[in-house]
Amino acid sequence: MNQRRSRRPAPRPPEGTPAPAELARMARSGLAAAARVARWADAALGPGGDSATADGKATLSDATAERAARALGLTPDQVRADWDTARLAGLIEVHGDSARPGWRLRAWNRDDSAVLRGWVALCDAWSLAYPEPEEYEAAAVAEVVTAMPQVLSFLQLSAGPVPVSQLLDLLQQRVTELRTERCEVDYVPQPEVSRPEASRTDAARPDAPRTHTSGAAGARSGHRPRVPLQRPRPAPAAPAGADAPLEPLLDWALRALASVGALTYGDGQATLTPLGSWAVWVKLEQICVAAQSPAGNIEQGAEDMLRGCAQLRPNAARAEYRAWLAARPVGSAVTELIDAARGEDALLRGLAFEALRVVGAPAEPEVRTVLDEPTLRPYALLWLAEHDGADPEDAHEVLTREEATWLWVDTAAAVADHGEAPLLVRHLEAAVQPTVPALLTEVRAVGHPRTVQVLVALAAAHPDPALAKAVRRAAFQVHTGG
Repeated sequence: MNQRRSRRPAPRPPEGTPAPAELARMARSGLAAAARVARWADAALGPGGDSATADGKATLSDATAERAARALGLTPDQVRADWDTARLAGLIEVHGDSARPGWRLRAWNRDDSAVLRGWVALCDAWSLAYPEPEEYEAAAVAEVVTAMPQVLSFLQLSAGPVPVSQLLDLLQQRVTELRTERCEVDYVPQPEVSRPEASRTDAARPDAPRTHTSGAAGARSGHRPRVPLQRPRPAPAAPAGADAPLEPLLDWALRALASVGALTYGDGQATLTPLGSWAVWVKLEQICVAAQSPAGNIEQGAEDMLRGCAQLRPNAARAEYRAWLAARPVGSAVTELIDAARGEDALLRGLAFEALRVVGAPAEPEVRTVLDEPTLRPYALLWLAEHDGADPEDAHEVLTREEATWLWVDTAAAVADHGEAPLLVRHLEAAVQPTVPALLTEVRAVGHPRTVQVLVALAAAHPDPALAKAVRRAAFQVHTGG
C-alpha cells in the first residue's frame, strides 16, 4: 500500500497580521526614499558612469552626495541616509568604487517577497542604521544587540504598547544571563555548582544557537518570558562593559529600531509596527525550522549535511539548506560550504553551490575569491551570473568552451559516482559539442582528473556498441597519454 508522507502545514502569522501584499505596500512606502536614491545610482553610477566613492569604501563620496542632492532635491545628509538604508536593504551593492542595483531593486515593483526580504534585511541591520552611543564600550553595546531579540519577542507576544521599564527589566535579566555564561573558568573548585560538560561546550561557542525559555518556546506558551538565571561563579574581574548602565543603551536600541520602522517609541512605551511584528514572527519561525531540521542534518558539518541532502528532492534540499544556515553565522557557513566544494566528490561541489544560492548576496565576496581555482571556477561563474540577474537557463553563456567542457566532465563524475547508468547516457545531451567525436576530443584536452573514470563509465552504460567502443578507445588513450 502506498503511503503519502504528511507535509507540515505552512505556519500562519499571528491573528491580525496584514496580508503579504499589504505588508509589502508598507515596506515600499517606508523604503521609497531609499529606492529613489538606488534608482538614481543605477542611472548615474553604473558601468561607465562616475565613481560612487572616493576611497573604494561603501561610504558615499562628498562630490557624489552633492550631485545626488541636486538631482533629487534633497540635502547631502538626506542622500547619505537614504544611501545607507538602500545598502542595508540590498537595493544597492557597492563593488570597489562603483555601485550597481541589487536584484531586489530590479524586482521592486513586481515581487512582494523581494520587497519584504529587503525590509527584513534592513530590520536585521538595525544596529548599523542608527549611530551607537560613543561613550560606551563596544562590549556593552554588543551585549545589548545580542539581548534585543528576546526583547522584541516579548513585544511581539504582548501585541500592544509595553512600558519601557518592563523592557529594561527583561533586558537586564538577559544581559545578566549573557555575563553569567561567559564565566567559564572556576578559580575555586565548586563541584556542586559545576555545569554539565555539554552545556560548558555550547556556552564556549559564541556562535552556537541557543534556546531559552523566553525565546521561541516562551512565545509559544503565551506567558511573559522568564530567563533562567544561573548562579554566578567567581571570576577574576567583571566582564568588559559590566558597569555600563543599560537604560541609555536600551533607549538607543529602541530609537534605532524605530528608525527602520520596526516599532514606535515614545511616552515611555514601545509598540511593534505591523511590519516589525511580522518580522519577529518570521525570525521565530526560522528558529523553529533550525531546531527541527527537516532531514536532521542541522548539527552536521557542511560536507555531511550535503551528503544527507544528496537524495532529497530540490525543494526539500533547499529547506534543509535554510535550516542548516539559520543555525550558524553566515560567514562561517559560507567558508564551510566552499571548503566542502574543494573536496574530491563532484556531487558535493554542485550541492555546495546550490546551498550558496540559498545564502545569496552575503556569499558573493567569498565566491569571487575562488574564481582563480580551476576546480571551482565554472561553478563560481554560474553562481555570479545568476546572482547578477541572468536567467539560469542562459547563465552557461558566461563559460568558455573549455570551462563548459570541464564542468560537463565534473558533473558526469558526480552522476557516475552517485547516479544511475541512464542518467549518464542522458548527460551526453548536455554537452556543448555537437557530436560525440568532438566531445571526446575536447574532453581529452581539458585535463579533468576524472576523465578516464567518466569515459569508462559512459562506455559501460551506453547502449550503442559503436559509440561505446569509441568512448572506450578515448579512455584508453587518455590513460596511456596517447
